[in-house]
Amino acid sequence: MADIRTYALIYVALLALGTGKFVFFHFDQVFTYQMAIGGTIILAIIKSSLIAGYYQHLIEEPRSLTYMMASAVFMVFLLTIAAGYSIQ
Repeated sequence: MADIRTYALIYVALLALGTGKFVFFHFDQVFTYQMAIGGTIILAIIKSSLIAGYYQHLIEEPRSLTYMMASAVFMVFLLTIAAGYSIQ
């Protein structure tokens, strides 16, 4: 189990990543809308990986469980793409 220092560092990283999402949309002279959306998606992936890895203690689980969860997330992604395609 991680110590308090690790949780504090992850918390600060999550705050910085959350601020990054604000920066993407606030400085519209530097970032286009497409760049802001892409950056926000990348930051969201990083944030969810940190939360799942450390706060939900998945970093300490066996790799086989990690691969199983990654394949499940990929299947949900495929189902979401298929549902979005069928709506159009």
